[in-house]
Amino acid sequence: MRYASWFARAAAFLIDVLLFVAVLTIVNLSGVAELSDTAAYGAALAVLAVHGANRWYFGGRSGQSLGRKLVGIRLVWERGERPIGTFPAFLRDLTHAVDTFALYIGWLFPLWDAKRQTFADKISSTVVLKA
Repeated sequence: MRYASWFARAAAFLIDVLLFVAVLTIVNLSGVAELSDTAAYGAALAVLAVHGANRWYFGGRSGQSLGRKLVGIRLVWERGERPIGTFPAFLRDLTHAVDTFALYIGWLFPLWDAKRQTFADKISSTVVLKA
């Protein structure tokens, strides 16, 4: 298997974060969230929907969020090399908390791991491959 490098993974994640920040900035600058509580909740839901569609829906169904697609990598099950699906992609993102709580070592783990997995990948039985 051709595992994705740490740098490719980091670049893809950065692109996904920048997409989230861009949508959040547009919503904030539009002033819609200041109109009413309902508008604020709607704006927050719209930001979450864009993030969820990118990371969990597209990332789970095809293995490629926008960032992964631009960098040329894909997220798949460790056995079978198939995309992991929407809900497992969501759960995997939640397990990235382990990478963070372990003094960020989990995020760096792909630098020396044979399969270039984070702790979240190990917990979720996933790998990131070159597309």
